[in-house]
Amino acid sequence: MTAEAAIQTNSLAKSYGRIQALHGLTMTVPQGEVFGFLGPNGAGKTTAVRLLLGLARPTSGGGTLLGRPLGDRGARREVGYLPELFRYQGWMRADEVLRFHCSLTGIARGDRGDQIERVLSTVGLTARTKDRVGAFSKGMQQRLGIGVALLGDPKLVFLDEPTSALDPVGRHDVRDIISTLAAGGATVFLNSHLLSEVERICQRVAIVDHGTIIATGSLDELLAGHDSVRIRVGDHDDALPVAARFGSAERDGDWIVVHQLPDDRIPDLVDALVAAKMRVRGVVPAHQSLEDRFLELLDAEASPS
Repeated sequence: MTAEAAIQTNSLAKSYGRIQALHGLTMTVPQGEVFGFLGPNGAGKTTAVRLLLGLARPTSGGGTLLGRPLGDRGARREVGYLPELFRYQGWMRADEVLRFHCSLTGIARGDRGDQIERVLSTVGLTARTKDRVGAFSKGMQQRLGIGVALLGDPKLVFLDEPTSALDPVGRHDVRDIISTLAAGGATVFLNSHLLSEVERICQRVAIVDHGTIIATGSLDELLAGHDSVRIRVGDHDDALPVAARFGSAERDGDWIVVHQLPDDRIPDLVDALVAAKMRVRGVVPAHQSLEDRFLELLDAEASPS
């Protein structure tokens, strides 16, 4: 296993009695990356995170966290974690919540004030330091949870649905926080159902279904070869054979759709149609989103071979 990896697993598996929650999870997350971990409900994501954090023991397989075996206490001290479901006592002030977690994290008393001030500034809650958590909106509580995860300057941060309760401005702010963490050398392991958010900030992703990774790689790798173009021409019947020379082509109303056609091949298609004396009335490139690719992969897994 490579020392450069923030996370590395090899055939990591977990079963609960007869239920196999995770099947042979093998993946590598390099240091300094924002890594998206995606999958439908019940896919095994929560089980995987629990194993990585040492909150559960694998049935078989293994891995490392920051170069140390899973469950190693030294590694866990360098990890920040925001669970999807968390709750702080409503009578506590924001600074009291953070001070309490400083003690749990083992941060020296003399450093706690600076730590609290830093994370409150990072998550935009400096003005609410002395306010009680019970008066916070759900979005503000989410920000406070992220602040707790950032105490101690962790090298690796697990964020489970960090933007789910936030408005567009809040999601933008969280993206900035995550980008700042990665720029500072931290690794961010992001579990989110908001695939548009993942697409904006993650360098690499893994898609898991039924406890198994079905696809992994950079966004460019996962989306490569899945672009298309829509062409509107005067005579569909004559245009279809020409378009078919460039990829899988089909009619869609007044348009011809050519699948799996890279952008740099679109001018060649237009030139071929014009050379065949056809008038091109519209050209609309269509890039597949991560959400579309995600659903496509899940459909492929669900379809019988």
